[in-house]
Amino acid sequence: MTSVLHSGVACTWMRGGTSKGAYFLKQDLPLDPVQRDKLLLSIMGSPDERQIDGIGGADPLCSKVAIVSRSDRPDADIDYLFLQVFVDQALVSEAQNCGNILSGVGQFAIEQSLIQASEGTTQVAVYMQNSEQVAELTLETPDARVSYAGDTVIDGVPGKAARVLQNFPQAAGSSCGALLPTGSVVDRIDGINVTCIDNGMPVVVLQASDLGISGYESRESLDNNQQLKEKLESIRLQAGPAMNLGDVKDKSVPKMTMVAPPVNGGVVTTRTFIPHRCHASIGVLGAVSVATACMLDGSPANSVAELPVTQGDVLIDVEHPIGRAGVMMNASGNDAGIKIHKAAVVRTARKLFEGKVFPSVEL
Repeated sequence: MTSVLHSGVACTWMRGGTSKGAYFLKQDLPLDPVQRDKLLLSIMGSPDERQIDGIGGADPLCSKVAIVSRSDRPDADIDYLFLQVFVDQALVSEAQNCGNILSGVGQFAIEQSLIQASEGTTQVAVYMQNSEQVAELTLETPDARVSYAGDTVIDGVPGKAARVLQNFPQAAGSSCGALLPTGSVVDRIDGINVTCIDNGMPVVVLQASDLGISGYESRESLDNNQQLKEKLESIRLQAGPAMNLGDVKDKSVPKMTMVAPPVNGGVVTTRTFIPHRCHASIGVLGAVSVATACMLDGSPANSVAELPVTQGDVLIDVEHPIGRAGVMMNASGNDAGIKIHKAAVVRTARKLFEGKVFPSVEL
């Protein structure tokens, strides 16, 4: 890793789900995390609210990184490390997964010759290093080649693209050690009932009405509500240690999701802080955790959710500010003894450009 100022770094910029990020081969980045993060901050243009001197999109959803390599594990084809590059702080976090960016790692791996595509569809087992869990992807690969064209539509993304099915059979407790890391369906923090849950993403779920809002406000309105943000942060800082995440002051988890009754044909309405800015939609794994919380009797989410009366596979449409995210759930038992058999979501991805990106720092 010398003279990156002049030689640049090989990079693919992709939309994954409702996010965008830079995809790198592990071999093309420094092995030392400190040097790696210094390079990524420069590439993204952080810290700066506009990220004007980098390729970041001035939004947490457009300031993400995937690092991909061939896996040595018998149960995985590729390894995937997700990094959240903060926009206005010199921080790079690996405390969480990202299901949206995961949507593009299989295609990236095929196009970088890490794995081979199959005719029709390709199954890819992805070891998510952040949580030490394996996710299962099903990609559309007509003629044994990556195709980004298709007929699948997801809310928050205009147009149609090829379908990516993501299943997370090992997601429960992936970051916190247990689906319900506090051991309870309901905890009370600052006088408010919350569910601390981790089914792929650590999330604190609480009712919007308990915080003095309706839960249907715009993202901009919530971002400007300083009193609300202070309440949420107080609860988040207390929930972090209780969820086995330690001091979360400088971490991007847990996410904070406020729920309300559905209004657009879904099961529940959400507004999520990630953690200090309101999400334009909702993260893939965040939606999985919220959908799971809806199935827990007596939880804040369950109290406002309109669940379908169905046995076996249950489709839970999680409403968010710009649409809905569908999660196919299959679970048995209830409360702290619930067992998750399936947690699958449909996403799409598209390659935007590939080439070299040039940082502003030398290593």
